[in-house]
Amino acid sequence: MAFPERRMRRLRRTPALRRMVAETRLSVDDLIAPLFVREGIDEPRPIASLPGVAQHTRDSLVKEAERLTFLGVPAVVLFGVPIHKDATGTEAWNPNGIVQVAMADLKDQLGDSIVVIADLCLDEYTDHGHCGIVDDQGRVDNDRTIELYQRVALAQAAAGADVVAPSGMMDGQVGAIRSALDGGGFENVAILAYAAKYASALYGPFRDAVDVQIAGGGNRRAYQQDFHNRREALTEVALDVAEGADMVMVKPALAYLDVIRDVRQMVDVPVAAYHVSGEYSMIKAAAANGWIDGDAVALEHLTAIKRAGADLILTYLAGEIAETLDG
Repeated sequence: MAFPERRMRRLRRTPALRRMVAETRLSVDDLIAPLFVREGIDEPRPIASLPGVAQHTRDSLVKEAERLTFLGVPAVVLFGVPIHKDATGTEAWNPNGIVQVAMADLKDQLGDSIVVIADLCLDEYTDHGHCGIVDDQGRVDNDRTIELYQRVALAQAAAGADVVAPSGMMDGQVGAIRSALDGGGFENVAILAYAAKYASALYGPFRDAVDVQIAGGGNRRAYQQDFHNRREALTEVALDVAEGADMVMVKPALAYLDVIRDVRQMVDVPVAAYHVSGEYSMIKAAAANGWIDGDAVALEHLTAIKRAGADLILTYLAGEIAETLDG
């Protein structure tokens, strides 16, 4: 008696057979490494809630980027930790601000061998921890905020950013930034829009990494997306693409694989997914306790994100995964 289902088992029999017929292939080319650079430190500072990740000095940032480039990782995304924070986040567009000088360092040392992406937001630079200007009632003023995003975009582009990545989820931010870049002579700088960024509980370790606390125990639910909603994400993505986004992102990744799939089917631009700090730290914590094989779970998670439809994955695992991939 023939058993057609045994065809599948025959093709699982050896590692070479499984590799030959694999439907999804995770490549080092799919990876983007988030990196943190802190102003005013003399050596890297480990981040306790992100094991294996550090706040870098300008020098150690360049060394880490060189290591990632050697491993084949094509891109990094930079987050800055300034000494000075204020109500409007002025260090975000300071030409001598930490991210701007760090980007210039990377482009001087590595040139076009690496894609330098600048996170474009104000939360790392404001003393209240919100992504924009806050009014007297504690609400973020959308229109005044995107005017500042235009300033940040121009400063980042002048410093050498290949891509700017607006992450504040302000209405109209992509169109405003595109207009500023084009008007400033930076038509070739691309925009990676955090198009479907959810108000997630998985960002805690990241906030440790950038020294952000939202004033008064607040949150960003008024402008980031509600995790209950799926169709809303497609509207947000469509708006960003219409405004000129060159790439779009879903954040977080693992709890939103359905959204990644929907976005991939809807748009023609590259789709990124952010495997966020909480997703990374849970793997590390469980592995440290001996509960899981951390390396195997990491590969499984990133492959699932790729299988869902992501073309690019921002992940703190980029370096260690790159060491295990064939290319």
